[in-house]
Amino acid sequence: MNHIGQIISLIVAVLWTVTAIYSDKASHRIGAMSANVARLTLSTFLLALFLWVTIGHPYPIYADAPTWFWLALSSIVGYVFGDWCLFNCYLSIGARFGQLFMTLAPPMAALAGWVLLGEQLSWRTALAMLVTLSGIAISILSRDREHHFKFTLPIKGILLGIGAGTGQGVGLVLSKIGLEHYSAALPAQVPSMMETMLPFASTMIRAIFGSMGFILLMALSKDLPKLKQAARDRKAMLYVVIMSLFGPVVGVSLSLMAVRYTDAGIASTLMALTPVLILFPAAVFDKQKIRFKEILGVTVSMIGVALFFLL
Repeated sequence: MNHIGQIISLIVAVLWTVTAIYSDKASHRIGAMSANVARLTLSTFLLALFLWVTIGHPYPIYADAPTWFWLALSSIVGYVFGDWCLFNCYLSIGARFGQLFMTLAPPMAALAGWVLLGEQLSWRTALAMLVTLSGIAISILSRDREHHFKFTLPIKGILLGIGAGTGQGVGLVLSKIGLEHYSAALPAQVPSMMETMLPFASTMIRAIFGSMGFILLMALSKDLPKLKQAARDRKAMLYVVIMSLFGPVVGVSLSLMAVRYTDAGIASTLMALTPVLILFPAAVFDKQKIRFKEILGVTVSMIGVALFFLL
């Protein structure tokens, strides 16, 4: 098949759409922090099993201290801060608007790469940022009778969405630094399969620290008893299983496979279609009213995301 990479990328976008929908459902049933603890803990065990089957070690073998440090930091920024914002954003404004704000991740990653890695910011990057932000503005702004602009969403939800996109983007750059340290720490004669499994081992490290971070937050807020209540909620646990499988495990696996069969830019653009795909289930199953300007805003934001990878 000539387009297998593109097909896999679209499948990933669908999987991540399902993940967003069930993350929203789980957050409403058991709370954002309980949902994240359950998701990341289950993901850790699933990734350990996957590593055991593929490389014979159910843990991130060869990872040195700098690797653990940078991946732990990326977990704190991306999972603990970013996903805390995202799941609470779902509670405030819903999954479809929450996913719209995730289009902020590429521009935030570009800024973080400029600050942390010395990567260049070209006029193309600035254009892509402007287009992405314009799309979000179209979706969340309206004019009153006096022609003053006002937000159509709660300020709390908007700030949480910005935090989620920022955490995702900055966390990605920190993960890249961690992966570079991990790759450098590998012995010269390491099996080629180990190099292939590096992203999964790195994801496991991030999941470990992410679950620990959320447990600490719950302990500080004296919410740990809610974990027991969440564990008894069978429907919520089913949502968590779906989130874990379709997100960190199957979703990540297929995303890595996609870039082997097509250009990374094309794959990344297709995999970023979640804000568009989520409009259909929101309208059909949740009976949400989708306005034209929201469709326009999402479309403009997606064009901005595409510009990051294709210019």
